[in-house]
Amino acid sequence: MFIGLDIGTSSVKGILIGEDQSLIASATADLSVERPHPGWSEQDPDSWWTACETVLDALASRAPKELAAVKGIGLSGHMHGATLLDDAGKPLRPCILWNDGRSGRQCAELEAAEPKFLTLGGNRVMPGFTAPKLQWVRENEPEIFARTAKVLLPKDYVRFKLTGEYVGDMSDSAGTLWLDVARRDWSDELLAATGLTRNHMPRLVEGSESSGMLKADLCARWGIDGAPVVAGGGGDNAASACGVGAVNPGSAFVSLGTSGVLFVTNDRFSPNVESAVHAFCHAVPDTWHQMGVILSATDSLNWLAKTLKKSPGELTGLLGRISRPSEISFLPYLGGERTPHNDVDIRAGFFGIGHETDDAALTHAVLDGVAFALKDCLDALTVAGTKIDRVLAVGGGSRSDLWLEIIASLLDIPVDVPVDGDFGASLGAARLGQAAALGTTDGIFAKPALKASIDPVPALTESYAEAHGRWRNLYPALKQAGF
Repeated sequence: MFIGLDIGTSSVKGILIGEDQSLIASATADLSVERPHPGWSEQDPDSWWTACETVLDALASRAPKELAAVKGIGLSGHMHGATLLDDAGKPLRPCILWNDGRSGRQCAELEAAEPKFLTLGGNRVMPGFTAPKLQWVRENEPEIFARTAKVLLPKDYVRFKLTGEYVGDMSDSAGTLWLDVARRDWSDELLAATGLTRNHMPRLVEGSESSGMLKADLCARWGIDGAPVVAGGGGDNAASACGVGAVNPGSAFVSLGTSGVLFVTNDRFSPNVESAVHAFCHAVPDTWHQMGVILSATDSLNWLAKTLKKSPGELTGLLGRISRPSEISFLPYLGGERTPHNDVDIRAGFFGIGHETDDAALTHAVLDGVAFALKDCLDALTVAGTKIDRVLAVGGGSRSDLWLEIIASLLDIPVDVPVDGDFGASLGAARLGQAAALGTTDGIFAKPALKASIDPVPALTESYAEAHGRWRNLYPALKQAGF
């Protein structure tokens, strides 16, 4: 038996799976985010642990015999969060989250002062990453910075509570900007740029390796016979890749969740900082990955549905089959954009609206706009030397065959749709826990069974390529106009 714990921004989810990876039980506990100032986003680290206790209590209640036999626990979590601890392991302040934008000035200054963030770190210095957050604390809360003994990522604080060990994995740690991503080790130069040393960092392990054992008092609390191993785990996207079997070079998935991700596994470190591609270590050894990230995927459709006072399903149901791209353009930049623009200030907009524009036309434009943004991600990955032959679709938006047909036709690659089930980060975490317990990754990270494959529609591929060419001119035009 194996447990996967996913520490998300809005909730903690835990699953219990068997030796054959069948789901035995699951539980969730909600979390809240605090926004004390515009652009800030924070969370109480101890709220993660309280939520994990609630989840594990529920699993123990629902499946006590199976929980007693647990041999491995895997962890996943939202990336980049700056969790600052004192020398007693107590949080010094709320965690600064991945979607916090306060460190924009520090980002520009760090890039200018230390170019190796772009080479060793392999990524643009963005407010979402951990390093500029610490530089902000260093400048604005010097007393807190001086007392900081350890800097942990969210899931690694949960690990500390589970095991008493300060440990991080490669995939999550790559998102701090302090890792030499090619060497899979902390960089003394990048740490020094923000006034830190290796002593402030956790020990590193691979995601499928052991990071410690569950503490005896917690084994007793949840009725577990013998201390299970706690795996290194992974950042949420790398863990999701483990959940869908995207661990071999060339395997890829597209996630249509609140944000959108085009993820591909690589056999080497392959950055493209000019187009804001994320290049990180994977959660399995000797493997890396790239991501193109857009900030508002289903969030764009949800925003439109809220505005029009209809459900997303009602809106997409207005469309039926489509024979051409929308005549209206939509930029899905509701909260800025990452790939390829790295622009926190740009905002969304419709272009080409007329008296005849109705709900269906607006919906079609939103679906197209998100697909066009994913095409921008594919183009950025291609520049980095990556070729994608097909993708697996996950996330809430993948329930729309129409949306997937647009994406398949625009990206000009087949999109595979798994059978219904949970193939998210919690399953990937559980699989990593299984690998750590068994001491092998062989046969652990299988791909899910498919219910369909959606091929590009040739007529749409040509027309959407032309439409994307027009659409992509909007962003530079807006920036030139001062937006």
